[in-house]
Amino acid sequence: MTPTSSPRRAVLLLAHGTADSLDDIPEFLRHVTGGRPVPPQVIDEVRHRYSLIGHSPMNEITAHQGKLLARELGTPVYVGMRNWKPFIPDVVRTMASDGVEQAIAICLAPQNSRTSVGLYRKAVEGESGPAFALDFVESWHNHPLLIQAFAEKLRAGWAAACRDANTTVPIIFTAHSVPQRTITEGDPYESQTRETAELVAQASNLPGKVWSFAFQSQGMSGGAWLGPTVEDTIRDLKCAGQGAVFIQPIGFLCDHVEVLYDIDIGFQQFARDQGMRLGRAESLNDSPSLIQALADIVRSRSMSS
Repeated sequence: MTPTSSPRRAVLLLAHGTADSLDDIPEFLRHVTGGRPVPPQVIDEVRHRYSLIGHSPMNEITAHQGKLLARELGTPVYVGMRNWKPFIPDVVRTMASDGVEQAIAICLAPQNSRTSVGLYRKAVEGESGPAFALDFVESWHNHPLLIQAFAEKLRAGWAAACRDANTTVPIIFTAHSVPQRTITEGDPYESQTRETAELVAQASNLPGKVWSFAFQSQGMSGGAWLGPTVEDTIRDLKCAGQGAVFIQPIGFLCDHVEVLYDIDIGFQQFARDQGMRLGRAESLNDSPSLIQALADIVRSRSMSS
């Protein structure tokens, strides 16, 4: 959002970004890998996944989240993407030219990992730092209103799934996997994702035996990635006699390819192959509780006059 006046203070929302079209995917993947070559088979597979969902709405939803937050706060809210337009450095330059002197930056990835939040911060600060005072929110994985937002979506979707199955359906909370070495080197991401899941379970009054946690969307590159995988968890539930499963991703704040393909197509087909039904909680998207969580973070951060 570009304001018509020159504000002293503003909010900067940071997100991953996604390709606008199938033709954009090779360039998009180059941004994701930091310019490293992407094997043709990986490009073809990603293009195939995007073609099956038709379009990833992540950019549009993120922009809408920014507009809702600006309306709630009465403060200019800018949105910058790490891997697609509008790119974070371009947005930071626009903010400076608009007269922004102080900004709060919030990553729309509430759990902190150097593979996401760390790269967003580097993009905001650039070589010499932004031309305004920056208050960078490192993580907000346990914010009560974020937990409430997830719990609201979980309760509604899970209740329907249990009615349809005529039984108590087990829940798998998921978050995007990261390379195992990231955690070994001290990254807080795994503990924060698991804490988010635990808090959502508590807020939803779930007994411990009803839910488990898994990592999804392991990368196509080599090396060990964080598990357990969703596929292994579904297999375990089948072996335990379960005929249905319900997934809630708690590391994503809107619909995009990791939700619309990985869960709704990939895991859905995997579950069917196991003879199981699979349901999913709605993504937060324009959840009022999510917008209130972001607004509360902004209001609670102390900024000098």
